[in-house]
Amino acid sequence: MSQVLAQFWRLMKLCLAGPGGKWSIALFAVIVALDLGGVYATILIVSWTGAFYGALEAMDGAEAVRQVGIFGLIVAANSARHLTGQLLRKRLEMLWRGRLTSGALDIWLSNKAYWHMANATFPHWGDVTGGPRGYAIDNPDQRIADDCRIFITSLLGEALDMISRIVGLFSYLALLWSLTNFPLSLAPIGIDIEIPNYMIWAAFIYVALASLLTHALGHPLKGLLVEQQRREANFRFALARLRGSYDEIAMSAGERAERRIFDSRFAAVVSNWKKLVNRELILGCFTYPFNHSVLRIPLFVALPGYLAGHVAFGGLMQLSTAFSSVVTSLSWFIFSYRDLADLVAASSRLDNFLEAAKAAGATGRDIVHDTAPGPVLSLSGVRVTTPEGRRLLDVPEMEIRQGEAVWLRGASGLGKTTVMKALAGLWPHGVGTISSPDASMTFLPQRPYFPIGTVRDALAYPRAVGDFSVDALDAALEKVGLSHIAGVEFGRSDTRTGHGLSGGEQQRLALARLLLLQPQWALLDEPASALDQTAEAALFAMLRRDLPQTTFIIVAHRQPQGLGDVRTIDLAPGALSAPSSSSQLPDGVPA
Repeated sequence: MSQVLAQFWRLMKLCLAGPGGKWSIALFAVIVALDLGGVYATILIVSWTGAFYGALEAMDGAEAVRQVGIFGLIVAANSARHLTGQLLRKRLEMLWRGRLTSGALDIWLSNKAYWHMANATFPHWGDVTGGPRGYAIDNPDQRIADDCRIFITSLLGEALDMISRIVGLFSYLALLWSLTNFPLSLAPIGIDIEIPNYMIWAAFIYVALASLLTHALGHPLKGLLVEQQRREANFRFALARLRGSYDEIAMSAGERAERRIFDSRFAAVVSNWKKLVNRELILGCFTYPFNHSVLRIPLFVALPGYLAGHVAFGGLMQLSTAFSSVVTSLSWFIFSYRDLADLVAASSRLDNFLEAAKAAGATGRDIVHDTAPGPVLSLSGVRVTTPEGRRLLDVPEMEIRQGEAVWLRGASGLGKTTVMKALAGLWPHGVGTISSPDASMTFLPQRPYFPIGTVRDALAYPRAVGDFSVDALDAALEKVGLSHIAGVEFGRSDTRTGHGLSGGEQQRLALARLLLLQPQWALLDEPASALDQTAEAALFAMLRRDLPQTTFIIVAHRQPQGLGDVRTIDLAPGALSAPSSSSQLPDGVPA
């Protein structure tokens, strides 16, 4: 329980962070006050029940008609209270969901935590989150989109329900105590004992036993709900992944293989779903009869008082209503058990994800990065390793001056891309020091990324399209031969990644970013692998002409053409070999 409360508190701090946090607490207090108005309305209905049925028993038609009018006023006022409370609750729900989502995004994106998590920086998340060793933080999109929504919606609903029931319970108990001023005599069954206010004790004993049985039957629900969410997300991810690879799958005739994947993941969904349904059925075997008898049991419990002549018929109905209010208030745990299990499961998933993201964002850097004055990027004693510490590549000494064009050459699988990530300040694993000049730097990865939006948005990325004039955007597209795709949109849910652009067009668009951003340093990983040498030479010549002061550091399987003098640096598993200006690969080193 303490762990669950700690998770709730950490998540609520995100909801209350930032400007307006105190205002949202005040709004919550107003909603609670309106919700408690329902308790007062219930007390009025209890009193009205006695008066109405008393009038019927006395055959007082005028009083009965007056009570009908009073009933209408109570219902009208209570309806206005309820609808106002619901409106304010929905607004608070979206406010807190927005704050929680924003906080989750900040944690996930801060210090590239998303990247460290995806690249298995932490092989055992259980050490971070308190979960089982090897616990996997999967589907971050679902954690942020679904679990934030489920947590806020369920928490508000259950918290308001619990508060109103606790406050209402004391009011209903006081009312029931005043109505049950007669004892229950056990003399008819041969026991000379009288139990004062027996309906009070009957309510607590009845609900306590029912609550214990409910928890015994339903406690496995949390784990099953967590697993169901994970398997549903895995199935959805497999479907979305196909949408991003239509051409590749179609040309490979991979429909059967994909169908096997879909069937396997959906079978996993169904398998856990069966366990979940069976557990809900077991729980429902008790909760369903309980829910549908809880309003009738009070009448049966009050019958001894009526049969003994302690109360009239109107009093019996009033007692029944008061007892029902007490029992339903005490039964909040039983009525809400399924929803509480869903809430606890969502908070556990979300909190574990956020704690893991915080730890990932705090990843230590074994490769030291610093900023040095002057136009030189230097590496000293750098060794690049895997996250597990396996050695990839040694780069003892390297200096690159501003304005140079440098080709990092080496065998496939050597770790050239990882070196580029280290130069960009992304890869933390290894030893050594990288000193970078205080200058603008752009890194173009091997697979270009295009954000949701138009081609102009993709061109300006990671800056906002509004930072540039339309003329500047269109001029960059024109120079790389892509003016004809200016109207293309990326990221629509009904399209695949790239929206039909060829590999060459995607690389041209990525290179056009350099023309727009005009960085002083450009780190390019296989920037022209989808282009022929003639097109590559023309594009690089244009880049060198328009960006004469830019330093180009390029990883490629062939020597870049069109950049003028290119210094070649050969990378090998051991120490860095002597720099070379040759355009030929040494024997035994694949392109």
